[in-house]
Amino acid sequence: MEEDLEKFDLACTYLKNDQNMTAHNMFMDLAQKEMKNNNYRAGLYLILASECKSKQGKEKKDELAEAAKFYLKLAKKDKHNSNYAYQCAARCFLRIGRYDDARKAFEEAQKYTIELVEEKRPIVLVDDSPAILLRLESFLQQLGYDDIQTVDDGKSALDLITKLVKSKQNPIILLDMDLPDIKGDVIAKTLLESKPDLSIILITADEKSTPRVRKTIGFGSTAFVQKPFSINELKNALDATRLSEIK
Repeated sequence: MEEDLEKFDLACTYLKNDQNMTAHNMFMDLAQKEMKNNNYRAGLYLILASECKSKQGKEKKDELAEAAKFYLKLAKKDKHNSNYAYQCAARCFLRIGRYDDARKAFEEAQKYTIELVEEKRPIVLVDDSPAILLRLESFLQQLGYDDIQTVDDGKSALDLITKLVKSKQNPIILLDMDLPDIKGDVIAKTLLESKPDLSIILITADEKSTPRVRKTIGFGSTAFVQKPFSINELKNALDATRLSEIK
């Protein structure tokens, strides 16, 4: 995973420096790997590869068509995120002028909107500070969340979240990076390896640019909140998580 993140950073650098063919090949290599794992990142890599072609003045339809096809495949396999996957496919089709296909994908997305908006999901708070847990729980209650479960160590977090996932409850996790037994980046990597679309919001005093936070975001975490945080910052992170799933 860390190797792929470094390769992604390097490909972005090549793209920025107009070394477009090299960047294209690297993005395609990353896409092919993630497509085998049915990981949503594959679509992003294909779209970036198409931008490399565009900057060379070449036709970019092949990469976008492949991304659309991949998103349609995910939409049928991953029912929790079908709305998001169909809309991604629709956007790819629009960019290459396949308007009928875009309309069909968008219409399919609408079938899942109500189900996802009304879905009741548990929130798991993972932090070894009682004060932080109380603050988070209070903020979440003010924001209208009522199914809130708390744990104060990594092992308990893994046990609880694994149990919720197996029972198809699709939790949102607010995860502290500095736990006494297992560090948050290890927990995030372990969980995302078994369920790549799991919603994890990192809670940490670190800057977003620090290596371990960047690495953990690269694993697939959906949002980031830096301590000390306000209720608005927490709400923005939750909104970002929702948007990443259904927009």
